[in-house]
Amino acid sequence: MAAGPTDGSAAPAVPERKKRPLRIRNAATLIILDRSGDAPKVLMGRRHAGHKFMPGLFVFPGGRIELGDRSMPVAGTLNDRAEAALAAGVHPPLFHLGRVLALAAIRETYEETGLMIGSRDYGPPETAPAGPWSAFREAGVMPDLELLQFVARAITPPSRPKRFDTRFFAVDREAVVAETPGIVGPDSELTELAWVNLAEARKLELPRITAIVLDELEARLAAGFSPMLPVPFFRDVDGEHTREEL
Repeated sequence: MAAGPTDGSAAPAVPERKKRPLRIRNAATLIILDRSGDAPKVLMGRRHAGHKFMPGLFVFPGGRIELGDRSMPVAGTLNDRAEAALAAGVHPPLFHLGRVLALAAIRETYEETGLMIGSRDYGPPETAPAGPWSAFREAGVMPDLELLQFVARAITPPSRPKRFDTRFFAVDREAVVAETPGIVGPDSELTELAWVNLAEARKLELPRITAIVLDELEARLAAGFSPMLPVPFFRDVDGEHTREEL
């Protein structure tokens, strides 16, 4: 005997399973600034065309936090203004969040470009987590958080395939104290690097948020590039793209 209603009525609808909201992962990006010439330049890299997330676009190096970032020794600390802005609106509060984000930005920059941000004045780190951080120890480079400035925060809109709560840091090119060659190439995460002024950067294929942060960076430079300036925070609220200040 067939199961189901026999009076001709339709079978009750099976409720659709709601999709789980995407997890928003903490991430960090590093803008390396060259202010030695008449027009400031920034380092940008083109993402591999095979990536599912922002394929072929030019971006600043960066990525999400990894476990080793929590235990890597550092020289110097972020200033109090940056620490307060990084902690604003984060619930529940995360222990040493600013420190870990800054280290993630430095590590991701090394992994994607081969550039080491830090100082040799303090000697090599006594210990280093396995993986990319071990290269800093071998090169005698201590990551120095005092060199970084927190300049923007952005949360990926809900419609995207991946979502990140990204903090943008900036650092002067002089903070690059070592380099591992051969990191960038046709089969790498970044297939090419370019030092470009802000006008040239805007002509590249950019994610929307990268173009917005470039505008904010230009305004920040024009205002003296003080670490005490407000930090813009971009996110979607009720379907609207918003800008707040931290």
